[in-house]
Amino acid sequence: MATSLQTPRPASAGALAPAAGAAGADRSAVEFRNVDIAYGRFVAVRDFSLSIDRGSFVTLLGPSGCGKTTILRSIAGLVDISQGQISIGGRRVDDVPIYKRNIGLVFQSYALFPHKTVFDNVAFGLKYRNVPRADIARKVGQALEMVRLPGSEKKLPSQLSGGQQQRIALARAIVFEPEVLLLDEPLSALDANMREEMRVEIKKIQKATGITAIFVTHDQEEALSMSDRIVVMNAGSAEQVGTPEEVYETPATAFVADFLGKANMLPGTVGVSNGATAVTLASGVAVDVASPGRLEPGGRVTVVVRPQKLSPAAMASGNKLSGRVVSTSYLGGNAIYEIDIGGGAIIRANMPISGRVFREGEAIEVGFDPGDCVLLDESGRRIS
Repeated sequence: MATSLQTPRPASAGALAPAAGAAGADRSAVEFRNVDIAYGRFVAVRDFSLSIDRGSFVTLLGPSGCGKTTILRSIAGLVDISQGQISIGGRRVDDVPIYKRNIGLVFQSYALFPHKTVFDNVAFGLKYRNVPRADIARKVGQALEMVRLPGSEKKLPSQLSGGQQQRIALARAIVFEPEVLLLDEPLSALDANMREEMRVEIKKIQKATGITAIFVTHDQEEALSMSDRIVVMNAGSAEQVGTPEEVYETPATAFVADFLGKANMLPGTVGVSNGATAVTLASGVAVDVASPGRLEPGGRVTVVVRPQKLSPAAMASGNKLSGRVVSTSYLGGNAIYEIDIGGGAIIRANMPISGRVFREGEAIEVGFDPGDCVLLDESGRRIS
């Protein structure tokens, strides 16, 4: 691929006003400072602050209605903010129209022009920017090579599969070398196999071009597999920002623990067992925990354990939980068990299959290491 699509070009000089006192503008591609977005009395985004490094892949993850798409659209200028400020490349863009923001957009619906050829769809942004005809042909060819659809210039969108249309939409978004690439749930209309293939393709293209990408999804697997950082959204605010490993392994709140991976949440009371910190669960079983600090005996906490952290008791060296299988989901190399451990608690264990698969009604014992759990306080926030 030619160098012209490997280093994103900055926006034209004078198009954007410098942000007042912008810190770290040399590293920050997009920055939000205390942004509110309201529709009448309804506040969709509240006091949102975030700095996104140049060349990074950041995902806004959360359920429907949490504000993630609103935030994405505000970067493009499709949604007005109520207060705060947004900067792109160190320049404030709150009042800058969309056509001056040098933003690439990829939508869930592809938004291709059905009556235009692939060439004209991809070339649309270049023609709008008055790029010379010879350069347009070259750049379109380069973009189609990058998305692995060379030679498709004369086809119409109706002659392409869904995955191919998504590739054309991606080519159109990157062909003019935008500062930031915005992707609004671009894979949700594809089947499972195509989604997995496109995850890899999008990430490869993002790395090859060095472009800053901001991706919106409600799919935790997409977020974990593609992102440098994940912003977990809830009710218009960021619950946690971190690497995929950080938000998965050490969720900051009960919401993050539950939304990202459906963790087991086991309430209990702090005590001491053999000199170590322990939590007595509703079933009466005491489990040892790796205490992040001094915990008051008798205090109420919640032990958070990921399903993947549970293993057959014979293979576990730490805590043991006994119960009966409520349901079994066989997945080939592993199985997901729902297990009634008493005290009104049903836990999920995602374990590799070793020997046989446990069936509904069978007794089972699983275990986990004290270091493989996180503790939440009574307000649902991680104890650190």
